[in-house]
Amino acid sequence: MFKIFPITDTTEMRKRYPSDINREPFEQIAPLLEGLRKKTRPRTVDLYEVFCAVLYLLKSGCQWRMLPEGFPKWRTVHSYFMMEPAAG
Repeated sequence: MFKIFPITDTTEMRKRYPSDINREPFEQIAPLLEGLRKKTRPRTVDLYEVFCAVLYLLKSGCQWRMLPEGFPKWRTVHSYFMMEPAAG
């Protein structure tokens, strides 16, 4: 069967960037991001890390594939970036 890995705080494992925000302001944004994804299986990435990766891309102007190591895979970040909020 599938193994479910707990989502851990990965901010200690990667380099901090000027575009990162603290977790406290992110907690206000998190419910909006959690509602975007279809709930087909448990999430394996930390939404905070995905959000910080998007902020890094917007601030630096780098290409998707040039995301530094430590962030989630670029395809994962891109898929969250392209999701549209549900009308309602």
